[in-house]
Amino acid sequence: MTEGTTSAAQGGDTLTRLEQEGEIAADYLEGLLDIADLDGDIDMDVEGDRAAVSIISDTGSRDLQKLVGRDGEVLEALQELTRLAVHRETGDRSRLMLDIGGFRARKRAELTELGAKAADEAKNSGEPVRLRPMTPFERKVVHDAVAAAGLRSESEGEEPQRFVVVLPA
Repeated sequence: MTEGTTSAAQGGDTLTRLEQEGEIAADYLEGLLDIADLDGDIDMDVEGDRAAVSIISDTGSRDLQKLVGRDGEVLEALQELTRLAVHRETGDRSRLMLDIGGFRARKRAELTELGAKAADEAKNSGEPVRLRPMTPFERKVVHDAVAAAGLRSESEGEEPQRFVVVLPA
């Protein structure tokens, strides 16, 4: 077997593993929706190196908002519970991302814009720009946006007050 074949096989194994994570998560979330008597469809995907599962509603109902909670707090808790369900089934730690009603997608767009604006401010002022405390997901999105703008950023502080600092060139 050549080295290229090994890499392709490993890539296929990773995709299969991530798809399995998505299936386990979808089953777990379907059960949760049934218990809570909420309507929603489950969408599964693989984004980069992690499984991504979304709960969406065709009816445009606000019921799913209950599963998001204030500032995504319930969503974060459900994501952790879903990761634990996957871990229980597979024995492997999951990095699965959960989105409900498009909340995380909207948040990603807002944070990408925030990161780009902070990068512009750091470029123009020549001074570091400190942002508000954020969750790990939020910080990752901002770090990616800053890197796309050609600057560097760091996280500082201790949870839950950890924040991003955008550094000038």
